[in-house]
Amino acid sequence: MHLLLTCHFSYLKQKISCTELPTNYHLSILFCVCSTGIPFLPLHQLCRFCDLRLSSCSGAGTCMSNCNITSICLQAFEVCVAIWRKNETGFSIETLCHDPSKPLYGIMLDDSRNATCEMKEKNTTSGMAHVCSCNEEECNDKLLFSPIINKPPDDPLVYVILVSLLPLLVMGIVVVGMLYWYRSYRQRMLNQEWESSMKKRKPKAGGLDCSDACAIMMDDDRSDSSSTHANNLNHNTEPLPIDLDLLVGKGRFAQVYKAKLKQTTSEQFETVAVKIFPDEEYASWKNEKDIFSNTDLRHENILHFLTAEERKLEKQYWLITAFHPRGNLQEYLTRHVISWEELHVLGSSLARGVAHLHSDRLACGRPKVPIVHRDLKSSNILVKNDLTCCLCDFGLALCLDSSLSVDDLANSGQVGTARYMAPEVLEARLNLENIESFKQTDIYSMALVLWEMTSRCEAIGEVKEYEPAYGSKVREHPCVESMKDNVLRDRGRPEIPDTWLRHQGVAVICATIKECWDHDPEARLTAHCVAERISEMEDELDKLSSRSSSAEKIPEELKIPMEVEIPEKEVKITEIQDIIAVDCSVSDKK
Repeated sequence: MHLLLTCHFSYLKQKISCTELPTNYHLSILFCVCSTGIPFLPLHQLCRFCDLRLSSCSGAGTCMSNCNITSICLQAFEVCVAIWRKNETGFSIETLCHDPSKPLYGIMLDDSRNATCEMKEKNTTSGMAHVCSCNEEECNDKLLFSPIINKPPDDPLVYVILVSLLPLLVMGIVVVGMLYWYRSYRQRMLNQEWESSMKKRKPKAGGLDCSDACAIMMDDDRSDSSSTHANNLNHNTEPLPIDLDLLVGKGRFAQVYKAKLKQTTSEQFETVAVKIFPDEEYASWKNEKDIFSNTDLRHENILHFLTAEERKLEKQYWLITAFHPRGNLQEYLTRHVISWEELHVLGSSLARGVAHLHSDRLACGRPKVPIVHRDLKSSNILVKNDLTCCLCDFGLALCLDSSLSVDDLANSGQVGTARYMAPEVLEARLNLENIESFKQTDIYSMALVLWEMTSRCEAIGEVKEYEPAYGSKVREHPCVESMKDNVLRDRGRPEIPDTWLRHQGVAVICATIKECWDHDPEARLTAHCVAERISEMEDELDKLSSRSSSAEKIPEELKIPMEVEIPEKEVKITEIQDIIAVDCSVSDKK
C-alpha cells in the first residue's frame, strides 16, 4: 500500500509531505488535517527512527544520530531509544521507538522518563553497547555520552617500570624492617646491661635504677613521696629511655617537660618531669644537680629527684624529677578558690619544707648542711595530689657550709625575683657574718606566698581574682629599683583588710605573715616556728572559741574548722598572738 498525502501539522506549524512509504515502516497511522479537512487518529510520540547505520560518533561528548527519518510511535506509551555500538570496523547508531515495559536486546530501559538521551553502557544480547531512552519529541537525535568512554591505550612502558621497581620496593621494606628490629634488640640489650651494671656497682651516693625510679612513681600517692634512693648523676653511657611529651613550664634558665619514663621489663611507662637546660646554662644545671644530689635534702615537702643526665649529643643538660599534675602554686591559686582546711594544709606544708631546708639537723639528730632557696615564690612551689606543697627550682639555692668564707658569701650576688626580694636584699645590706641572715630572706619571701594563699581563701569573705604579692602596685615584672621605692622608701606591704580577721584561723595566719615580713630581719620568725605555730593552731583555736558563749565548739573529728563564729566582743590580733605564741627559740633548739 502506497500513500501520498500533503498534511499540515498544526502543532509543528510546518508543512510536510507524506512520501512513499514501504509497508514495513512503523508509520501506519497519520494524524493530520489535509486539504480536505478530514481528521485522522490522535498523534503519539515523535521519535527518530532509522535502521542500524554506520556513524562517525566515537562515543565521547555529544553526538547527533544523523537519522533523517522522523516517526510517530505506534503506541502512546512507547519512548524514543538510541543504541550506539562499537565493532571491529567502526561505530553504528540505531534509533527506534520501544515499549519501556518490555526488554530490548535483553535489557530493560530504566531511564525512559528522561527528557534527554543520556547514553549508558549496557550488556545486551548483541554485546556491549551504549543505550539511552527518553520521552521528549525527537530526543533520541542528540546523544549525550560521559566525558570519557574509551580509555586511552595502556602504555606498556608503565608496566615495565612498575615491574622493575617492585623488587627494589620489597628490598627497601625488608631493610627498614631489619633496621627497626636491630634497633629494638640493641635497646633491649643495652637496658639489660645497664641494669646488670647498676646491680654490680655500688656508688658512694647510691645510683638510680630506671626500674627503681618507676617503682617510686607507681601511683600518684607514691609519686608524691620523696625518693628512697640516693640521687646522683646518671653515669651510664646510654641515657634513660625517656620520651618528652608536653611542655609544661618555662623559666629563665630552663624548660620543663612532662615525659614518659619507659620500664625496661615491659611496654609500660611512668610519668616524670624533665627540666632541660641549654648548653649555656650549665652552671645553673650543675648547681641544682649538686643541691639535689645531697641525700639529706630528701623530704616530703621537697620535690623528689630521680637523676641528672648530660645529653652531649643534643647539647642539653637534664634533671629528671617527679611529676605533679596539679602544677605550681601560682597556677593552682589562679584556677581555684581554696577552703580554710586547704589553706591550713598548704601553709603548714610550705613552712615544713622551708624549715627542712634551713635546718642544720635531721629529724634523727644527725648534722645537716643548711640550704637557703633564695628564689622562693609561688611559681617555684608545686602542689601535690594531697594538696601539700613541695619546693622546687633550686638553681639559685646556696648551701650554707661552714667552710664558706665571707668573700664566698659576698660573691653569691643579689639573686632572686625582685617582687619577692627581702628589703635587705634590695638594699644589698645582708649581714654576711651571720648565715642566719640568708634564711631570713627566705622567710620574707615565704610570707608573701602565704599572703597569696590567704587572698584566695573563702574564709576571708569576698575573694578577688588571684594576683601576686603587691599586685597592681608594681608592674607585672618589676625591676629592683621599682621594688625599692615600694618596699624600702614607702615601707609598703600587701594589704590585709580587716574583713580577713573575722575568721580566727585566718587572723592567726595574718599575724604570722606580718611577723615574717617585718622590715627588721632579726624580728622575723624562723620557718620552724611558723610550721609549729600553724600545726598547733587547731588546739589553740579550740581554746579560744570556748571562751565565747556564742561560739560553737569545734568538733573533735574535724582537724581544722571551716569557720569559727566571732565572739560578741571583737578579738584583737595581739590577743590571738598571745594565746598561740610559741617560744620559737626553744622550738628551734629542740
